[in-house]
Amino acid sequence: MAFCLSVGSASAQLFETKAEQVYMIDAETGAVLFSKDADKPVPPASLAKLMTMEVVFNAIKAGRYGLDDTFVVSENAWRKGGAGSGGSTMFAKVKSAIRLEDLMQGVVVQSANDACITIAEGMAGSEENFALQMTERARQLGLQTSVFKNSTGLPAEGQLVTMKELTLLGRHIWQSYPEFYRIYSQRDFTWNKIFQRNRNPLLAMDIGADGMKTGFTEDSGYAIVGSVSRDGRRIFAAMSGMKTDKERAEEARKLLDWGMRSFEKRQLFERGEVVGKASVYGGDKPAIDLRADSPVFVFSPIVNRDRMTAHVIYDGPLSAPIEQGTQVGRLEVRIGDTVSQEQPLFAAESVGVGSLHSRALDAVKEIAVGWLR
Repeated sequence: MAFCLSVGSASAQLFETKAEQVYMIDAETGAVLFSKDADKPVPPASLAKLMTMEVVFNAIKAGRYGLDDTFVVSENAWRKGGAGSGGSTMFAKVKSAIRLEDLMQGVVVQSANDACITIAEGMAGSEENFALQMTERARQLGLQTSVFKNSTGLPAEGQLVTMKELTLLGRHIWQSYPEFYRIYSQRDFTWNKIFQRNRNPLLAMDIGADGMKTGFTEDSGYAIVGSVSRDGRRIFAAMSGMKTDKERAEEARKLLDWGMRSFEKRQLFERGEVVGKASVYGGDKPAIDLRADSPVFVFSPIVNRDRMTAHVIYDGPLSAPIEQGTQVGRLEVRIGDTVSQEQPLFAAESVGVGSLHSRALDAVKEIAVGWLR
């Protein structure tokens, strides 16, 4: 049976947004600052290009490709993503050979569909094969829901993502590929004498934004994955379900600015400090102290601190014997109803097997408690 010991009092999340799905985290710790229907699968639109580029960045980091490698624009890439397609494009000519570095900037800065398809066909033989690699790579990164059917995010049956997983993907790209992440802050890109601006509206706002991607579908509305770095802190957020591009820009700005201004990093416990207790069955002690193996820091709301609660959770009563240092539970920190952080808890001392008499008493207690459960 799981036990939950609480510290603090809960209250509702106070931030309101018109976005239907939202997920926002602190970049350093991964602490969740805000969540709203974040696990709901929705069509990705151009947000799928984050996964496209992760596959590319990973292949370059592994040494399989170099920035000066060239890929040839096929007729398929030209027709689906070129000037006549009506979508985002870098206006690549059919059968032209383009450096991978230029294609990467075309995808990131201009959201170019022709660049995506050219990369996919060049690396995997076909866009379908590349999409399989995208989904496989997502699973390797721990993204268990998102499924990709193409490299562009153009409508395709079964192609779905969640705002939670896109936020985690954005953070991963920042952590793993800093030399490529900087491209997301690039305001414009001129290729083949064609000048185009970055489509991310956050970059023009004075909030410290330096990424990452926008998208739109008829089914799920306007969406964005954004990141802001300011005063030594960084946050990532993904939002979907806005009705207009103007609403998307405004809601994203408000959320990210609120995330930066409304939380402070606080230390709850020192390393090794007792966090709570857990009851023990059949031991020479009735309870055991629990502690964390590292300092416990949290991001606490500056206003309405009572929204943050801490919960000691363990599957108990714990059965003796228990060796000191064994992980026996976790500390769960919540902001309103959202689980913000989790940290493992360990036995602060050893507990031996109790006497026959004490074990008999514990058995009677457990039977009595069992009738109440």
